[in-house]
Amino acid sequence: MNSVNASGVQLAYDIFGRQEDEPVLLIAGLGTQMIRWTSPFCDELASKGYRVIRFDNRDAGWSTHFSDLAPPEFGALVAALMAGRRPDVPYSLHDMAADAIGLLDALSIDRVHVVGRSMGGMIAQIIASEHPDRVLSLTSIMSSTGNPALPQAAPDVMAMMMRPAPDPVSDQEGFLAHSLAFARRIAGMKFALDEDAHRALVLEEVRRAYDPHGTARQIAAMAVAGDRRLRLATIDVPTLVVHGADDPLILPACGMDTAASIPGAELMLVEGMGHDLPPALYETIVEAVARTAR
Repeated sequence: MNSVNASGVQLAYDIFGRQEDEPVLLIAGLGTQMIRWTSPFCDELASKGYRVIRFDNRDAGWSTHFSDLAPPEFGALVAALMAGRRPDVPYSLHDMAADAIGLLDALSIDRVHVVGRSMGGMIAQIIASEHPDRVLSLTSIMSSTGNPALPQAAPDVMAMMMRPAPDPVSDQEGFLAHSLAFARRIAGMKFALDEDAHRALVLEEVRRAYDPHGTARQIAAMAVAGDRRLRLATIDVPTLVVHGADDPLILPACGMDTAASIPGAELMLVEGMGHDLPPALYETIVEAVARTAR
Protein backbone atom coordinates (compact mmCIF):
# COMPACT_ATOMS: atom_id res chain seq x y z
CA MET A 1 0.00 0.00 0.00
CA ASN A 2 1.17 3.53 -0.82
CA SER A 3 0.29 6.22 1.68
CA VAL A 4 1.07 9.90 2.18
CA ASN A 5 0.29 12.54 4.77
CA ALA A 6 -1.90 15.12 3.02
CA SER A 7 -2.19 18.09 5.38
CA GLY A 8 -2.74 15.85 8.39
CA VAL A 9 -4.90 13.21 6.71
CA GLN A 10 -3.24 9.93 5.80
CA LEU A 11 -4.35 8.97 2.28
CA ALA A 12 -3.86 5.54 0.72
CA TYR A 13 -3.34 5.51 -3.04
CA ASP A 14 -2.34 3.43 -6.08
CA ILE A 15 -0.70 4.48 -9.34
CA PHE A 16 -1.06 2.88 -12.77
CA GLY A 17 1.02 3.86 -15.79
CA ARG A 18 4.32 5.59 -16.41
CA GLN A 19 5.85 8.30 -14.22
CA GLU A 20 6.40 10.59 -17.21
CA ASP A 21 2.78 10.53 -18.44
CA GLU A 22 0.20 13.22 -17.67
CA PRO A 23 -1.60 12.44 -14.39
CA VAL A 24 -5.28 11.59 -13.99
CA LEU A 25 -6.81 11.66 -10.49
CA LEU A 26 -9.78 9.33 -9.88
CA ILE A 27 -12.09 10.26 -6.98
CA ALA A 28 -14.40 7.62 -5.50
CA GLY A 29 -18.04 7.95 -4.50
CA LEU A 30 -19.97 7.84 -1.25
CA GLY A 31 -18.97 5.07 1.13
CA THR A 32 -16.87 3.31 -1.48
CA GLN A 33 -13.16 2.77 -1.79
CA MET A 34 -10.60 3.39 -4.49
CA ILE A 35 -10.93 -0.21 -5.69
CA ARG A 36 -14.35 0.69 -7.16
CA TRP A 37 -12.13 2.23 -9.83
CA THR A 38 -11.21 -1.30 -10.81
CA SER A 39 -7.75 -2.30 -11.99
CA PRO A 40 -9.03 -3.07 -15.54
CA PHE A 41 -10.52 0.43 -15.78
CA CYS A 42 -7.28 2.01 -14.52
CA ASP A 43 -5.19 -0.14 -16.87
CA GLU A 44 -7.40 0.89 -19.81
CA LEU A 45 -6.95 4.57 -18.97
CA ALA A 46 -3.19 4.15 -18.44
CA SER A 47 -2.95 2.51 -21.87
CA LYS A 48 -4.08 5.83 -23.38
CA GLY A 49 -0.87 7.44 -22.09
CA TYR A 50 -1.87 8.63 -18.63
CA ARG A 51 -0.47 8.16 -15.13
CA VAL A 52 -3.59 7.08 -13.25
CA ILE A 53 -3.90 7.79 -9.51
CA ARG A 54 -6.73 6.37 -7.42
CA PHE A 55 -7.05 6.93 -3.67
CA ASP A 56 -9.24 6.26 -0.67
CA ASN A 57 -11.19 9.31 0.50
CA ARG A 58 -11.06 10.14 4.20
CA ASP A 59 -13.29 7.77 6.22
CA ALA A 60 -12.91 5.04 3.58
CA GLY A 61 -10.55 2.16 2.95
CA TRP A 62 -7.02 2.53 4.23
CA SER A 63 -7.11 6.32 4.58
CA THR A 64 -7.66 8.15 7.88
CA HIS A 65 -10.98 7.40 9.59
CA PHE A 66 -12.41 10.16 11.77
CA SER A 67 -13.60 7.71 14.38
CA ASP A 68 -13.31 10.29 17.17
CA LEU A 69 -16.08 12.32 15.54
CA ALA A 70 -19.59 11.06 16.20
CA PRO A 71 -21.66 10.24 13.11
CA PRO A 72 -24.53 12.67 12.51
CA GLU A 73 -28.04 12.00 13.73
CA PHE A 74 -29.97 12.08 10.48
CA GLY A 75 -33.25 13.26 11.96
CA ALA A 76 -31.55 16.33 13.39
CA LEU A 77 -29.59 16.84 10.15
CA VAL A 78 -32.75 16.83 8.04
CA ALA A 79 -34.65 19.03 10.51
CA ALA A 80 -31.91 21.65 10.44
CA LEU A 81 -31.79 21.69 6.65
CA MET A 82 -35.58 21.91 6.39
CA ALA A 83 -35.49 24.90 8.77
CA GLY A 84 -32.90 26.62 6.59
CA ARG A 85 -30.08 26.19 9.09
CA ARG A 86 -26.66 24.74 8.32
CA PRO A 87 -26.12 21.90 10.80
CA ASP A 88 -22.78 21.18 12.37
CA VAL A 89 -21.08 18.34 10.51
CA PRO A 90 -17.72 16.64 11.05
CA TYR A 91 -16.30 17.99 7.77
CA SER A 92 -17.31 19.22 4.34
CA LEU A 93 -16.79 18.26 0.70
CA HIS A 94 -14.41 21.23 0.55
CA ASP A 95 -12.29 19.49 3.20
CA MET A 96 -12.33 16.34 1.07
CA ALA A 97 -11.29 18.39 -1.97
CA ALA A 98 -8.43 19.82 0.11
CA ASP A 99 -7.37 16.23 0.86
CA ALA A 100 -7.03 15.59 -2.87
CA ILE A 101 -4.97 18.75 -3.31
CA GLY A 102 -2.79 17.61 -0.41
CA LEU A 103 -2.25 14.28 -2.17
CA LEU A 104 -1.14 16.09 -5.33
CA ASP A 105 1.23 18.23 -3.27
CA ALA A 106 2.71 15.16 -1.59
CA LEU A 107 3.23 13.54 -5.00
CA SER A 108 4.75 16.76 -6.43
CA ILE A 109 2.04 17.01 -9.10
CA ASP A 110 1.24 20.55 -10.21
CA ARG A 111 -1.74 19.96 -12.50
CA VAL A 112 -3.96 16.96 -13.12
CA HIS A 113 -6.94 15.70 -15.09
CA VAL A 114 -9.66 15.21 -12.46
CA VAL A 115 -12.29 12.46 -12.78
CA GLY A 116 -14.92 11.88 -10.10
CA ARG A 117 -17.98 9.66 -9.80
CA SER A 118 -21.12 10.43 -7.78
CA MET A 119 -19.91 12.15 -4.56
CA GLY A 120 -16.46 12.07 -6.13
CA GLY A 121 -17.87 14.08 -9.04
CA MET A 122 -18.98 16.75 -6.58
CA ILE A 123 -15.50 16.83 -5.06
CA ALA A 124 -13.98 17.02 -8.55
CA GLN A 125 -16.25 19.98 -9.36
CA ILE A 126 -15.04 21.77 -6.21
CA ILE A 127 -11.41 21.12 -7.11
CA ALA A 128 -11.91 22.48 -10.63
CA SER A 129 -13.76 25.60 -9.43
CA GLU A 130 -11.78 26.37 -6.27
CA HIS A 131 -8.31 25.28 -7.43
CA PRO A 132 -8.31 26.11 -11.16
CA ASP A 133 -4.52 26.32 -11.31
CA ARG A 134 -4.30 22.60 -10.42
CA VAL A 135 -6.72 21.22 -13.04
CA LEU A 136 -6.09 20.36 -16.70
CA SER A 137 -9.54 18.91 -17.42
CA LEU A 138 -12.64 17.77 -15.52
CA THR A 139 -14.82 14.69 -15.94
CA SER A 140 -17.89 14.54 -13.69
CA ILE A 141 -19.62 11.15 -13.77
CA MET A 142 -23.17 10.45 -12.40
CA SER A 143 -23.04 13.55 -10.22
CA SER A 144 -24.97 16.78 -9.62
CA THR A 145 -24.69 20.51 -8.94
CA GLY A 146 -26.50 20.83 -5.62
CA ASN A 147 -29.31 22.74 -7.34
CA PRO A 148 -32.23 22.37 -4.88
CA ALA A 149 -34.78 22.47 -7.71
CA LEU A 150 -33.53 19.23 -9.26
CA PRO A 151 -35.64 16.07 -8.93
CA GLN A 152 -34.73 13.66 -6.16
CA ALA A 153 -34.25 9.91 -6.20
CA ALA A 154 -37.31 7.70 -5.92
CA PRO A 155 -38.34 7.09 -2.29
CA ASP A 156 -37.61 3.36 -2.50
CA VAL A 157 -34.05 4.04 -3.72
CA MET A 158 -33.41 6.47 -0.88
CA ALA A 159 -34.91 4.04 1.63
CA MET A 160 -32.66 1.23 0.40
CA MET A 161 -29.56 3.46 0.56
CA MET A 162 -30.30 4.69 4.09
CA ARG A 163 -31.38 1.33 5.51
CA PRO A 164 -28.64 -0.04 7.84
CA ALA A 165 -26.86 -3.06 6.41
CA PRO A 166 -26.42 -6.26 8.43
CA ASP A 167 -23.02 -6.57 10.06
CA PRO A 168 -20.71 -8.31 7.56
CA VAL A 169 -18.80 -10.12 10.30
CA SER A 170 -21.77 -11.71 12.06
CA ASP A 171 -24.06 -11.97 9.01
CA GLN A 172 -22.02 -12.01 5.82
CA GLU A 173 -24.82 -13.45 3.69
CA GLY A 174 -27.29 -10.86 4.95
CA PHE A 175 -24.78 -8.12 4.24
CA LEU A 176 -24.20 -9.40 0.71
CA ALA A 177 -27.92 -9.72 0.03
CA HIS A 178 -28.43 -6.11 1.19
CA SER A 179 -25.59 -4.84 -1.02
CA LEU A 180 -26.68 -6.83 -4.06
CA ALA A 181 -30.30 -5.69 -3.78
CA PHE A 182 -29.23 -2.05 -3.86
CA ALA A 183 -26.74 -2.65 -6.69
CA ARG A 184 -29.49 -4.32 -8.76
CA ARG A 185 -31.86 -1.41 -8.12
CA ILE A 186 -29.45 1.30 -9.26
CA ALA A 187 -28.04 -0.62 -12.25
CA GLY A 188 -29.11 0.32 -15.77
CA MET A 189 -31.46 -1.66 -17.97
CA LYS A 190 -28.94 -2.46 -20.70
CA PHE A 191 -25.96 -3.73 -18.70
CA ALA A 192 -26.64 -6.64 -16.37
CA LEU A 193 -25.01 -6.54 -12.96
CA ASP A 194 -22.20 -9.08 -12.61
CA GLU A 195 -23.26 -10.33 -9.20
CA ASP A 196 -20.21 -12.51 -8.62
CA ALA A 197 -17.89 -9.59 -9.37
CA HIS A 198 -19.93 -7.26 -7.16
CA ARG A 199 -19.92 -9.76 -4.31
CA ALA A 200 -16.13 -10.12 -4.54
CA LEU A 201 -15.67 -6.35 -4.67
CA VAL A 202 -17.74 -5.52 -1.59
CA LEU A 203 -16.11 -8.34 0.38
CA GLU A 204 -12.71 -6.91 -0.54
CA GLU A 205 -13.88 -3.52 0.72
CA VAL A 206 -14.97 -5.14 3.98
CA ARG A 207 -11.56 -6.79 4.34
CA ARG A 208 -9.85 -3.45 3.74
CA ALA A 209 -12.02 -1.41 6.15
CA TYR A 210 -15.71 -1.55 7.04
CA ASP A 211 -16.93 1.71 8.58
CA PRO A 212 -20.63 2.64 8.26
CA HIS A 213 -20.04 5.60 10.58
CA GLY A 214 -17.51 6.92 8.09
CA THR A 215 -20.11 6.69 5.34
CA ALA A 216 -22.55 8.59 7.57
CA ARG A 217 -20.01 11.39 7.99
CA GLN A 218 -19.56 11.55 4.20
CA ILE A 219 -23.36 11.74 3.76
CA ALA A 220 -23.41 14.70 6.15
CA ALA A 221 -20.71 16.43 4.09
CA MET A 222 -22.85 15.98 0.98
CA ALA A 223 -25.99 17.20 2.76
CA VAL A 224 -24.50 20.62 3.53
CA ALA A 225 -22.59 21.07 0.25
CA GLY A 226 -25.08 23.57 -1.13
CA ASP A 227 -25.66 24.83 -4.66
CA ARG A 228 -22.41 24.91 -6.69
CA ARG A 229 -23.76 26.43 -9.92
CA LEU A 230 -22.27 29.92 -9.49
CA ARG A 231 -18.83 28.42 -8.91
CA LEU A 232 -19.24 25.90 -11.72
CA ALA A 233 -19.81 28.82 -14.11
CA THR A 234 -16.20 29.89 -13.50
CA ILE A 235 -14.66 26.61 -14.72
CA ASP A 236 -12.75 27.15 -17.97
CA VAL A 237 -11.01 23.82 -18.57
CA PRO A 238 -12.27 21.13 -20.96
CA THR A 239 -15.13 19.39 -19.17
CA LEU A 240 -17.03 16.16 -19.78
CA VAL A 241 -20.23 15.24 -17.94
CA VAL A 242 -21.12 11.53 -18.11
CA HIS A 243 -24.51 10.35 -16.88
CA GLY A 244 -26.57 7.21 -17.17
CA ALA A 245 -29.96 7.68 -18.82
CA ASP A 246 -31.31 5.03 -16.41
CA ASP A 247 -29.76 6.46 -13.21
CA PRO A 248 -32.44 6.17 -10.48
CA LEU A 249 -30.28 7.61 -7.66
CA ILE A 250 -28.89 10.82 -9.17
CA LEU A 251 -31.34 11.39 -11.99
CA PRO A 252 -30.27 12.31 -15.55
CA ALA A 253 -31.58 15.85 -15.03
CA CYS A 254 -28.73 16.30 -12.54
CA GLY A 255 -26.13 15.51 -15.18
CA MET A 256 -27.86 17.82 -17.63
CA ASP A 257 -27.80 20.60 -15.03
CA THR A 258 -24.09 19.99 -14.42
CA ALA A 259 -23.28 20.29 -18.12
CA ALA A 260 -25.47 23.39 -18.48
CA SER A 261 -23.71 25.04 -15.53
CA ILE A 262 -20.15 24.67 -16.86
CA PRO A 263 -19.29 26.75 -19.95
CA GLY A 264 -18.54 24.58 -22.96
CA ALA A 265 -19.07 21.29 -21.12
CA GLU A 266 -19.87 18.19 -23.17
CA LEU A 267 -22.79 16.06 -21.97
CA MET A 268 -22.49 12.33 -22.60
CA LEU A 269 -25.83 10.72 -21.71
CA VAL A 270 -25.36 6.95 -21.87
CA GLU A 271 -28.42 4.91 -22.77
CA GLY A 272 -28.93 1.88 -20.53
CA MET A 273 -26.45 3.04 -17.88
CA GLY A 274 -27.61 3.42 -14.28
CA HIS A 275 -25.73 4.62 -11.21
CA ASP A 276 -22.84 2.26 -11.85
CA LEU A 277 -19.89 1.78 -14.17
CA PRO A 278 -20.25 -1.63 -15.87
CA PRO A 279 -17.17 -3.17 -17.52
CA ALA A 280 -18.92 -3.12 -20.89
CA LEU A 281 -18.66 0.69 -20.78
CA TYR A 282 -15.02 0.96 -19.69
CA GLU A 283 -13.67 1.46 -23.21
CA THR A 284 -16.35 4.00 -24.12
CA ILE A 285 -15.89 6.10 -20.99
CA VAL A 286 -12.09 5.86 -20.97
CA GLU A 287 -11.98 7.05 -24.57
CA ALA A 288 -14.26 9.98 -23.70
CA VAL A 289 -12.10 10.92 -20.68
CA ALA A 290 -8.96 10.73 -22.83
CA ARG A 291 -10.58 12.81 -25.59
CA THR A 292 -11.48 15.48 -23.06
CA ALA A 293 -7.96 15.40 -21.62
CA ARG A 294 -6.45 15.80 -25.07
